[in-house]
Amino acid sequence: MSDENEAIEAEEVAYDPTAKSAPADRAQNGPFDESEANPVRPYIDLGGLKVLPREGLNLRLEVEDKSKRIVAIGLDYAGSTLQVQPFAAPRTTGLWGETREQIREQVRQQGGRVEERGGPFGPELLAEVPTADASGGSSMRLARFVGVDGPRWFLRGVIGGAAASDPAAAEQVEDLFRSLVVVRGGNPMPPRDLIPLKMPQAPGTA
Repeated sequence: MSDENEAIEAEEVAYDPTAKSAPADRAQNGPFDESEANPVRPYIDLGGLKVLPREGLNLRLEVEDKSKRIVAIGLDYAGSTLQVQPFAAPRTTGLWGETREQIREQVRQQGGRVEERGGPFGPELLAEVPTADASGGSSMRLARFVGVDGPRWFLRGVIGGAAASDPAAAEQVEDLFRSLVVVRGGNPMPPRDLIPLKMPQAPGTA
């Protein structure tokens, strides 16, 4: 094979949208699969997600009006927000590649700006998204979109507030994202379906 062909093949592999995307140390340092989590830690059980309490962390459940089902978990921490959603995924391929493309298109359709960059979890998107302000006008909100492909699951996070731009806050929120545990369960689920979430048995603040 010529050097030119090797370069083309390498480029195709690098941009494969179905390739799994995760930190090399994910199994050791998170985000964790349920099988990898420390069983003695006092996690808050939210069904498809488990959250480790920490000082200053506030937890919110985001509920869909029509169905009344929980569709996301909101975590307020270090002057920042982290919205997380766990999805079912194929065993051998990932969802973050095509999900990034969908996010790019959505942000651009809303009149926002988005760029891809490398982050602690792999490729991530930094977006400026139009949002309504209190006066009825609009302003731009900075958000980081991160994603990790795990064993038969995909975890998506949206980081806002201080951690979208401040390195010190970002490090704290990234550590929070790392500490999450995804509970895929053994039931068959179509890829991209939200793994069911539930009300916590522990209080919603830590």
